[in-house]
Amino acid sequence: MAHVPPAGSVVVADWHRRKDSKEFFNKILHKKRRKVFGLLESPVMSPHVAVDTLHFKVLVSGKSSVGKSALAARLAGIHIPNMHYETTGIETTVVYWPVKLRESGRVLFLRLQLWDCGENASRRFDHLLPSCKEQVDAVLFLFSFTDRTSFDDLSNQITKWSESSLSRVVKLVVGTKFDLFMHCDVAERDVKEFQETWSLPVLRTGGEVSDGLGDVAPLLNCLAERLCQHNAVEDRSSSSVSQQETGTLN
Repeated sequence: MAHVPPAGSVVVADWHRRKDSKEFFNKILHKKRRKVFGLLESPVMSPHVAVDTLHFKVLVSGKSSVGKSALAARLAGIHIPNMHYETTGIETTVVYWPVKLRESGRVLFLRLQLWDCGENASRRFDHLLPSCKEQVDAVLFLFSFTDRTSFDDLSNQITKWSESSLSRVVKLVVGTKFDLFMHCDVAERDVKEFQETWSLPVLRTGGEVSDGLGDVAPLLNCLAERLCQHNAVEDRSSSSVSQQETGTLN
């Protein structure tokens, strides 16, 4: 498996806590609560501040009831419904997240379009899952700490993404309902063994959504870290190919 870079090697991991980030994070907040962005909306910066936006498509994958829709809502700062319902097709959620690159000090807005496809719907309609995988940049593999079968199914999920056309997609694993420790069916030793086997980071979520950024920052920064690194690798690869083609033409 590919080597996982240490956290904070590309983006400043705790930047949301620093003073120089306030101007940017205020653009995704309204009265100290997260703004909800539609498909055509984006943060509006001051005219003298130029910030580039990188667009990424992120698929949220997992068995039914593990909390895919709840995670998308959490990352966007949207209220999580108390009653669970199966996603009937494909739902998309837009999340904006500012990051600061460690080496250059450059600030970027990441526009993450989260795709959530209901498990039963994807089985009934063959075109849904291919649509989710088309031009996808990252996939979040979800399991629930209260559902052992969802954890055991992770290897099957990941294996389906091992084909060459999907091998370069950024992959993260997220364990949901971590706060329900009284009903936990997945032990820490199992998570550690999984990480050693697959060389993938496992993040944990649980509890109610807060008004601040602290509960989503670890996951979004981890995702941003790998997307920015992957984007830099892709840029270098494209540049190398262009140089080779120029040399051939000359």
